[in-house]
Amino acid sequence: MATVGERPILVGGARQRTILALLLLSPGRIVPVDTLVDVVWNGRPPATARTQVAIVIAALRKAIKAEGVTEEVIVTAHPGYLLRAEGHALDTVTFTGLVAEAETAVRDVRPADAARCYAEALALWRGPALAGVTGQLVEDEAARWEEVRINAYEAMTSVQLELGRHQLLLPELAATVREHPLRERTRYHFILAQYRSGRRAEAMESFREARRQFIDELGMDPGPELQELHDAILRDDPSLAYEAPATAAADATGDALGARNRVVPSELPPDVPGFAGRREELTDLDALVEGQGESGRAPTVGLITGVAGVGKTGLAVRWAHRVTEQYPDGRLFADLRGYDEHHAPTTAGDILSRFLRSLGVESEDVPNGLEDRIALYRSVLAERRVLLVLDNVRTFAQIRPLLPGSGGCTVLVTSREQLEQLVTWPPRARVHLGVLPEDESVELLGRIVGEARIMAAPADSARLVELCDRLPLALRIAAARLASKPHWSVRHLVTRLNDGRRRLDELSQGESQIRASFELSYRYLHKDAARLYRYLGLLGVPDFTAWVGAALMDQDVMDAERLIEHLVDAQFLEVVGVDATGQLRYRFQNLMRLYAEELAREEESEEDRLAACDRVFRTCLTIAEQAHRREYGGDFSIVHSAVSRREIDVVLLEELLAAPLEWYEAERLSLVAVVEQTARMGMDEVAWDLVMSMEVFFESRNYVEDWRTCGRHALEATRSAGNIRGQAAMEQQLATVDLRLRNLTESAARHEVSLELYTRAGDEVGRSLVLGNLAVIDRIRGQHERGMARLREALPVFRAAGDRPSEAYVLNLMAQFARDQGEPETAIRLSRDSVRVSESIGGKAARNIAIATHQLASAHLELGQLDEAEAQFARVVDLVQERSDLLGLSYGLLGLAQTRHAAGDGESALATFLEALDNALRTGSPMIEGQIRLALGEAYLGSGREDEATAQLTGALAIFQRTGAPPWEEKAARALERVPSAALNGGV
Repeated sequence: MATVGERPILVGGARQRTILALLLLSPGRIVPVDTLVDVVWNGRPPATARTQVAIVIAALRKAIKAEGVTEEVIVTAHPGYLLRAEGHALDTVTFTGLVAEAETAVRDVRPADAARCYAEALALWRGPALAGVTGQLVEDEAARWEEVRINAYEAMTSVQLELGRHQLLLPELAATVREHPLRERTRYHFILAQYRSGRRAEAMESFREARRQFIDELGMDPGPELQELHDAILRDDPSLAYEAPATAAADATGDALGARNRVVPSELPPDVPGFAGRREELTDLDALVEGQGESGRAPTVGLITGVAGVGKTGLAVRWAHRVTEQYPDGRLFADLRGYDEHHAPTTAGDILSRFLRSLGVESEDVPNGLEDRIALYRSVLAERRVLLVLDNVRTFAQIRPLLPGSGGCTVLVTSREQLEQLVTWPPRARVHLGVLPEDESVELLGRIVGEARIMAAPADSARLVELCDRLPLALRIAAARLASKPHWSVRHLVTRLNDGRRRLDELSQGESQIRASFELSYRYLHKDAARLYRYLGLLGVPDFTAWVGAALMDQDVMDAERLIEHLVDAQFLEVVGVDATGQLRYRFQNLMRLYAEELAREEESEEDRLAACDRVFRTCLTIAEQAHRREYGGDFSIVHSAVSRREIDVVLLEELLAAPLEWYEAERLSLVAVVEQTARMGMDEVAWDLVMSMEVFFESRNYVEDWRTCGRHALEATRSAGNIRGQAAMEQQLATVDLRLRNLTESAARHEVSLELYTRAGDEVGRSLVLGNLAVIDRIRGQHERGMARLREALPVFRAAGDRPSEAYVLNLMAQFARDQGEPETAIRLSRDSVRVSESIGGKAARNIAIATHQLASAHLELGQLDEAEAQFARVVDLVQERSDLLGLSYGLLGLAQTRHAAGDGESALATFLEALDNALRTGSPMIEGQIRLALGEAYLGSGREDEATAQLTGALAIFQRTGAPPWEEKAARALERVPSAALNGGV
């Protein structure tokens, strides 16, 4: 972690962390670019690696300068970069110096000075070295530093034992032995400390355990030092004993306490009324007192973090009251006011003065100097078991002087920050509070309002807790309003909160105010992070990745990620997880988003707000259009608006669109929200173009409801704008959805409207796309001549436009018409032409190749060329499985099953039919379900299984009747006629 004073330098992304770590490991020495490249990409760098390293270095320099560092810290020095250490403090250098000073003190027989230096050196460690940084060189250095650390720890425990601090060492030594069970020196110190603490039996058991582990894992006994210690314990060798001398420090402590009796302070605030939930978190905090009955317990530290209003103080106070009996020497509480806008943060000196008086020190005996107060405070606590609750902490510096140096004390801290410097022990005592689950949120309402009133309106109560984001502060405010207004129903308050523009007002009345709680954290944000927070509130997306922040701020992604992570650390955003493209996704709680939007409207001009949104929407369109092109092999099969695209970094685009359909999947809900928002804001050109660019995704993954929703929003926007071409495109999209669902009448009507609008707009390619879809409807209705005429009209338009996927699509349809008219040889010729055109597009036309190959396989099947048919259907299945295309997979498996049935492989055919049906049911497409049931029913009929045949054929007939497909309806009816009457009656 890099800091300027107490402020952390925000380092974003794994590459920045790795490169900064490599420079920090070699302060004042040049690190070659080749070394950086090799470590960052693990020996497999891309062609742009050196450029990307330069970008990372520039971002690091910018981050350092953003915190007020004017001189150049990272300089370019051939053949790489160098980190200047002059004027800066490096933990590694400080640590090494303190350890050397401690070793000198040991040689000079100054154990107290040695213990102090070792303790200061080890206090610099905040966790594993170089945690979160990867690369072989870095990992080797991390392992080396871990060895240095444990050696220093063992040297320190040796000195501490020499000073007679065996009881204080026991908890830490026990944990270290568990972490490093094969370190003989640590085992030696642990067993000796147990023996000197009067735990002779435990010391012997620890030796036996060590011996078992050494034999099991190394195949050898412990070394001679451990063996000799074991023998000495057996005979209670006097040389093992320690007799503590009287010290001046002890006398000073006694004088400070004077003649007063030892005071047992109890300063905890009252327990929280109506407290609900947090059972798991309370259990985690209980780890702080496990083993408190043991004498000489070292201090334990817990940390509760979370967003404003999530209940950090309430949880700390509730837990503290639960465990008061574990702390017979007192319970201290201090509000450090880290986020209080009306008062300056409470200083450590003031809190120490109060704590010392609470612990029985006379006022005149409290030292004036901070260092003297800290020394006396830790001396007073050394032999006591006291609980300290430090509330509303903003920085680690606020509480560093308040941490006990030894003894059986526990410290529980609450903060909105992660306080990375604060190492909790046990580790699980670092508790991050999220919002309450729904059932616990309703329980909290019931405890304040009354369970009968809440349980009488379960649906409204569930809605109320969601409107409050299940945030305890908001829930308490809402519950208090209901409790104070018995004439209000739960639904009445829900109605008031449903209006997002009024929700913060409704929850910001009286002493407890949501808006004020958020404002206390907002005022401490870095100005750029605050601006990004405001801009993010303008978007209606459910979640987002760093490129959205980059577009909003008009900056590069690495800078945006740094600001986003700053917002995460400050609890304004939360991390959703990593999406299918490998990007971290973030989101707001709704109340936080409403507050951000409110601030944006207050602090940003309308021009700036619209410009920020426009950058995001046009970037979104750029990526979606590129995703369509990569999936289709070009900008084919759709029409576009005249909206100017926003450029995006090439490296980022490659990263996002490595698998285009996966990017669509990761952004699906956000894309739908963007279409709705752009339509609402009058950006009709962006809205309809985005829907067109998403067609390949909606169709491949069968998201018909999303498709319909987007199409309707965009159509409304284009109508309001009088946008003829946009209306034509959206009528076409909605007609395609109806066609997909086999709502043929509605689809045909919309297609005719679209055809007329495209004609008015003079868009021949758009007209031809509509003609192709109308031809599909003609085929379903058995109107082959009209359908072929439409296809003949469309084909030359696509050829002239160079739209090869659409050309292949039309050839494929013509092949289908040829098959319908009993001309399989013609169908094979046309299908091969379609495959050839699709394959000429390149590797990104897998979907087109699959469609054409299916048509070719079907023609081979009709001609009885079963080997060729099976090979082609198998190719179809392989192609669509790679793209997770359930609909295409259903058709491919149907053809494969029919081929195997025709070849007489009944068992394999049946299994394939059932697999096809299972996939079809997941698509929600009735037409493919009907076709599979028809083919399966005929297969059952051919094998004499009349009951199963009746069930499948009856289901198929019902589907075709419902969707209006006369030719298929006729096929199903003819098949049913072949079922013996007895089985048919039984089926009915």
